[in-house]
Amino acid sequence: MKTKRPSKKEMWFFALGQLGWSILSGLITNLLVNYYLPDPNDLATLPYLKEFIPQAALFLGLTVIGLITAFGRVFDAVTDPIIANFSDNCKSKKGKRIPFLRLAALPFALVTVMVFCATFKSKALNVTWLAIFLMLFYLFMTAYCTPFNALIPVLGHEQKDRMNISTYISLTYIVGTGVAFGANIIWTKLYEMTGWDYYLCAKLVIGAEALIALICMWIPAFGINETEYNVEQQKSENPLTSLKKTFSNKHFRLFVLSDILYWIGITIFNTGFLYYISNLLDCYDWYMLLFIFMTLVTFICYIPANILTQKFGKKKMVIIGFIAFAFAFLICAFAGKVTFIPNLVYGFIICIFVGVPLAILGIVPQAIVADIAEEDYIKTKENHDGMFFAARTFAFKLGQGIAMIIFTSLAVYGATGYRISLIIALIFSVLAAIALFFYKEKDVMETINKSHEKEESSNIE
Repeated sequence: MKTKRPSKKEMWFFALGQLGWSILSGLITNLLVNYYLPDPNDLATLPYLKEFIPQAALFLGLTVIGLITAFGRVFDAVTDPIIANFSDNCKSKKGKRIPFLRLAALPFALVTVMVFCATFKSKALNVTWLAIFLMLFYLFMTAYCTPFNALIPVLGHEQKDRMNISTYISLTYIVGTGVAFGANIIWTKLYEMTGWDYYLCAKLVIGAEALIALICMWIPAFGINETEYNVEQQKSENPLTSLKKTFSNKHFRLFVLSDILYWIGITIFNTGFLYYISNLLDCYDWYMLLFIFMTLVTFICYIPANILTQKFGKKKMVIIGFIAFAFAFLICAFAGKVTFIPNLVYGFIICIFVGVPLAILGIVPQAIVADIAEEDYIKTKENHDGMFFAARTFAFKLGQGIAMIIFTSLAVYGATGYRISLIIALIFSVLAAIALFFYKEKDVMETINKSHEKEESSNIE
């Protein structure tokens, strides 16, 4: 039976879901540390900033936020395969993924706002509050993102559709991340205009962005009919069995290793971007302009990245992206030290070198997971799409967790710590490239292409 192909409208409906969850993820990834662990100089000079969470390292250089984040990733290790297995085995008339999107969107948005509400007088209460709601954030993020990503091979059965979907969701991901990045600027301006409590302004802006995110996440949940697609039903099995089968795929093991290393590097940069711009370059007033410029560079590179990927293959493009990131992090590590280049100009140079690999790595990795999941189904006749994307979701959250521990542990040392964090990000990017070098893309694509040729011959007959 010929599989239905998605319309452009359905692809964009799907991409809007990515816009929604990337806003919520961006708020946590990019602003949580700065919110609860402000730069020591800012804390000393800006009277409206307060210390709600203990700032000093507790032991081995670990901070409270770093420890809470690390515990969250352990929690993720349990919830990711469970939710993926529930999704793979879902028997709802609405499909295997859509019911999860509908149910998880609202609590996902609500708990994101609650994470930023640990602003009580008691630091012990704040730590407890933050720990509880950060755990809930990871739970509902998994409940939405894992089934969401598992829809990619369902909608993108054809390679062209898969790359288009990956491009669309990459576009909305960078927009969502930009919206999250801008929240800090917006609530600071709101504070300056109104004189209201600084943290009240922060909560209002975060709440407004969470509402926008919720609406976006509901669009694919209610706008896409999953049952119109030829979705193979999977027999029920327990999460551990499904997870074991997923990681028995040698191609996937290499990809996940590479992906974790990549997410450590890029999350260190994303978390520290505000610190690098304001502290190393002394360009805080230009922070938002620089981010917009970096986003623009990424947008411009999306179409060339898509075209080049289809010409040269996904693996080569991702490795190029990893190496480009390593070079960008090296440049950033010397920010403020190259005296013959004005700091603002140096900031624009950093944004150019970061924006190019952002375009590549925003599009291609998701498509690689979809390829591996399809190749695995062709060989095993068992549908584990949800578990493959759960493992990928866990990979990026694990990478983010490790990065948060690294960055928060180094941030207490000021500028020196920021530069060291960039060198560490560089190392992880190079290691990611080395790991992916051993991924056998030709074997995966050969299996897929042969299956499609057989399917087309069958349709003709």
